[in-house]
Amino acid sequence: MTATLLYVVVPYVALAIFVGGHVWRYRYDKFGWTTRSSQLYERRLLRIGSPMFHFGILLVALGHIGGLLIPRSWTDAAGVSEHAYHVVAVGLGTLAGIMTLGGAAILIYRRRTVGPVFSATTVNDKIMYVLLIATIVLGLGTTVLGNLTEHPHDYRQTVSPWFRSIFYFQPDKSLIEAAPIGFRLHALSAWVLFAFWPFSRLVHVFSAPLGYLTRPYIVYRSRDAAPTRRGWERVQ
Repeated sequence: MTATLLYVVVPYVALAIFVGGHVWRYRYDKFGWTTRSSQLYERRLLRIGSPMFHFGILLVALGHIGGLLIPRSWTDAAGVSEHAYHVVAVGLGTLAGIMTLGGAAILIYRRRTVGPVFSATTVNDKIMYVLLIATIVLGLGTTVLGNLTEHPHDYRQTVSPWFRSIFYFQPDKSLIEAAPIGFRLHALSAWVLFAFWPFSRLVHVFSAPLGYLTRPYIVYRSRDAAPTRRGWERVQ
């Protein structure tokens, strides 16, 4: 019963909240659909931490997409050996995780030590950071510890097919139960993060400035010392 709740019910509830929450947020809180940027308060640390975090999390996302959605049979058919896949996955995954944690550490330090930024930090932001860091640490920890002990777990035989089975609407909890506890905690923390996602500043991931392509030009005029006639000037 507990396994069904954790590895079947929780994923579907998280997905429903993730999709429904974004629809609700877009319809009723468009003005709140923002990162609430604090760049005006401090820029030096932001210029270091923000690129590290965003490039790192992008690599993490791409790695998870490849590892969870692409079956092992596909990489075997493409001629990619298990050893080659493992080396690339561990190398890039570790680098991406360290970059993400390093960038997040700088951003959190900035929020705590820069007065105006700390004052603009909400309880919602703090919860988001806790969930995000916990998920990243659990994922990086399972990768690093597994390789340090020379007993890395092949998640493509357990976690990946379980994840895909959820979207097939045939969830197989026995697959995730066969994975080490670190992978299970990482998966659960990710589902909690997804459920919280629509109600945090993370919604900006799905934002794109497409309106800039069609909006009219903005006319800027300088203020002269002498008053000038209002209106458009004749083009010579």
